[in-house]
Amino acid sequence: MFETIIGLEVHVQLNTQSKLFCSCPTSFNHEQNTNTCPTCLALPGALPVLNKEAVRKSGMFGTAVGATINRVSFFDRKSYFYPDSPSAYQITQLYTPIVEHGNLIIDFEDGSHKTIRINRAHIEADAGKNIHEGAISKVDLNRAGTPLLEIVSEPDMRSGDEAILYLKKLHSIVRYLDISDANMQEGSFRVDVNVSIRPRGEEKLYTRVEIKNINSFRFIQKAIELEVARQREAWEDGVYESEIVQETRLFDQAKQETRSMRGKEEAADYRYFPEPDLLKVVVDDAMYADVIAIPELPDAKKERLVREYGLREYDAAVITADLETAHYFESMLTCGITAKNGVTWLTVELQGRLKGGMGAHESAITAQTLGGLVKRIEENIISGKAGKEILDYLLENETDDIDGVIEKLGLKQVSDMGALEALIDDVLNANPEKLAEYKSGKDKLFGFFVGQAMKASKGSANPQTLNDLLVAKLAQ
Repeated sequence: MFETIIGLEVHVQLNTQSKLFCSCPTSFNHEQNTNTCPTCLALPGALPVLNKEAVRKSGMFGTAVGATINRVSFFDRKSYFYPDSPSAYQITQLYTPIVEHGNLIIDFEDGSHKTIRINRAHIEADAGKNIHEGAISKVDLNRAGTPLLEIVSEPDMRSGDEAILYLKKLHSIVRYLDISDANMQEGSFRVDVNVSIRPRGEEKLYTRVEIKNINSFRFIQKAIELEVARQREAWEDGVYESEIVQETRLFDQAKQETRSMRGKEEAADYRYFPEPDLLKVVVDDAMYADVIAIPELPDAKKERLVREYGLREYDAAVITADLETAHYFESMLTCGITAKNGVTWLTVELQGRLKGGMGAHESAITAQTLGGLVKRIEENIISGKAGKEILDYLLENETDDIDGVIEKLGLKQVSDMGALEALIDDVLNANPEKLAEYKSGKDKLFGFFVGQAMKASKGSANPQTLNDLLVAKLAQ
């Protein structure tokens, strides 16, 4: 039996307005090579000036994961050549990063928890982007110099499932802090996975393989499964030492395999040395007070929803896992509805109707509209069944006029005592044999009369009022 060992390196693009060491704007999908200057092009004589906002946002992350925020940190130069790196080196933090020794708690479906240690989070400058078009390759340097926060975990995860739980929690924290949009498709949240295996019970760490730049949670889990299978097969075939080497691999989704990209360099190969063009980074008292004043995070929000609204922990976890969903839900509550009904109509009714992973906040239904619909159900203006019909209508027609839709579809619930009594009388008169059977002791026929009455009202009768009146009528 083998044990899987996983450590993750996550590159988070910080959402500053300008790059890490110059005033060029950060961008996505702008015309190639338009957001550049002598500094991010590494032209001779151009010197870097540190972006203070990148330091502040990095410190906020440190606070969020209970880490040490180094009040003094330093930048280092990491030498390597890539076509999309105009300087042939990267400015990063090797020896003294801004954030060290944090932790992140992941939650399992059975209610148990596990702590994943975070070794460090350091600031560094991004490279550009290679564009391959047939036999021609181009380089876009708009991204060169964009500020990244690289978050490095300890090798504490033991399965792809644990890795995904860690990444989703990390992604959520970054979004709650508003330090990055964390858009995986646009490269704002990039993941490198380090994978190794060992016989269960051993403490020794064996050769690890790094899988680079995977841009979806589903692909990350698949890449881990494939790499673990490859390493186990090599071990069982007796060729582990020759086939499993420290290297960088790519995940090929089309071929469903990991494939060797290059040998993994050691730290000495990068010829690190202190960055000569930058001073030490000092987090003064004013900035420190700023970085520890962070907004409410997912776990704290979850606990508050459980405490204040009596939600089940599972429901609260679903609501708070995504920042936009949490905001949507709390906006619904301003309509004066109960939290329990709010959860059901958001996570079951609305989310169940949305396709392709669309979030509620991306749909045509605003939080106020959905909250208003639930409010009318709670006020017995419409039934729950009618509410579902109205929700379907709202998704297909761009309107937030709930009352207008209720009138148009004729779904207003009838609570008028006189009208319902007359309707019940008609049902009882139309079914004398069933009425006689009921009075002779067949109590289960009560449901039959309820069904007939609801059918006669075309579903518009208030169920509770109808039941109460029917009980009284049948007792006569």
